[in-house]
Amino acid sequence: MKILFKNGYVIDGSGERGYIGDVLVENDRIAQVGEWIESDADEVVDCTGLCVSPGWIDAHSHNDFFVDRADSERFFEPFVRQGITTQITGNCGFSPFGLDENSPFADKVGGGLFHAERVGSFTDFVRRAEGNLFVNIAPLIGHGTARIGVNGYDPGELSAEQLAESLSFVDEAMANGAFGGSLGLMYEPGIYCKKDELKAFAKKIAEYDGILTVHPRACSKVALGFPLISKPHLELALDEVIEIMHDSKVKTEFSHLIFVGETSWKSVEPMLSKIRSEAADGYRIAYDNYSFEYGASVITVVLPAWYLQMDKEKRNKGLPRLKLKMLVWITKKLLGIDFSDFTVAYISPEYKRYEGKTVSEIAEAEGESAFDTYIRLVELSNGQGRMYLGKYYNKDILRRLMTDDLSVFMTDAWVEEAGVQNGAAFQAFLQFFKLAKEFGIPAEQVVRKMTSQTAERFGIKERGRLQKGYYADITVFAPEKIKTQPDVPDFTPEGIVRVYANGKALLKDGEFLSEKAGRVLLKNR
Repeated sequence: MKILFKNGYVIDGSGERGYIGDVLVENDRIAQVGEWIESDADEVVDCTGLCVSPGWIDAHSHNDFFVDRADSERFFEPFVRQGITTQITGNCGFSPFGLDENSPFADKVGGGLFHAERVGSFTDFVRRAEGNLFVNIAPLIGHGTARIGVNGYDPGELSAEQLAESLSFVDEAMANGAFGGSLGLMYEPGIYCKKDELKAFAKKIAEYDGILTVHPRACSKVALGFPLISKPHLELALDEVIEIMHDSKVKTEFSHLIFVGETSWKSVEPMLSKIRSEAADGYRIAYDNYSFEYGASVITVVLPAWYLQMDKEKRNKGLPRLKLKMLVWITKKLLGIDFSDFTVAYISPEYKRYEGKTVSEIAEAEGESAFDTYIRLVELSNGQGRMYLGKYYNKDILRRLMTDDLSVFMTDAWVEEAGVQNGAAFQAFLQFFKLAKEFGIPAEQVVRKMTSQTAERFGIKERGRLQKGYYADITVFAPEKIKTQPDVPDFTPEGIVRVYANGKALLKDGEFLSEKAGRVLLKNR
């Protein structure tokens, strides 16, 4: 099967200026790229007025947890519709593989954020996923999963035997083609792990020249687990990541570099300077970032552990309630956020009326204080509610990150079962283009970050460029027609015309084709 993309503005992924030209695909590979191609193609796609680029790569995803779902299409379609053909999965310490399928702790895999239909070894996962993917995935093994498999959520130090068992699953994954591993230092069980265990995991990844992605222990000026009187906690969290990198010499990706709350924004330049300094010294460190100014969070994000551990009757007594109110007020002040930055995503099926409203808006409508409303929402959801927290960035920070050579782009989003969706799952990559136009960033540089630069960062071979012999992952888009609507999270963005993975069409003129053309990519193949 030959497909000729004719007369488009070719952006080849290199970052170099584009040109009017053609791209010829034969089966699953790119056969030719140039200003004029003659071919007896089976299909000719007129790309006049359109851009033709390599398929876009999402540098941080969790969609590996939805591969086994009977309705997996609905979890992948929004990503295809925003031009994505490949996703890096297994981030934040969580992967649906990396343990014995008969582990008594299998139900804990995913840390409460995700649910795996089936668990097991890496090779088991690859076998199940092949032929069942709407996009390509490049898998990482999660440290949290490997640890859960041998010890659940037990905060105790692993025995030598348990550590060896958990690392055996890392060996199995890396030897069979995983691209690296991930740490989730803000989630159970990563949050309790000693440095020696984290470094042992990092060293194992380094043995195979893999990449280590790290969800740091803090993303704000103040966070639990750090001394109150110190430099900003998100800077301390970066120091911890750098210590692990120095000790293991592992290639390191600082996951979703964010600065939660206005008081954290002063850390932008110190942290970027630190990352650049480490890179200049020869360490292989870089980061990825969002395109929206908010992110997903749990509803209990500003509540202390002692309050959550109390029974409901004691929580509502005078002294604990007063103490909590003061602590929440102090936390908000220290972070530089308020209840107007807390947007309810989901409480329960009975309280859909609250979805999409801020805590402040709900409080005003119901005639109570914002604090009382917030605690009531926590109780109504049994502490399991979801929300979107604002002030991750501002426009100046987004511009700074998007123009930094060390950044690549990602979604870190998934389609939720119910409630308000995360706009990044539907619009993130087109939002980057919208911002780029506002900031005066050339489209060629945006495409480079979401194609060749990401492929090179993660060691994905023969993808990320329009180049002869490379796999035919292709995104065709209309730059002047790009439209996003951040205030409508599940808005289907405009501007994507066609999407192909491995030479097969996933999207044609707005029609999602339900084609399972994706593959599990392997580092050693």
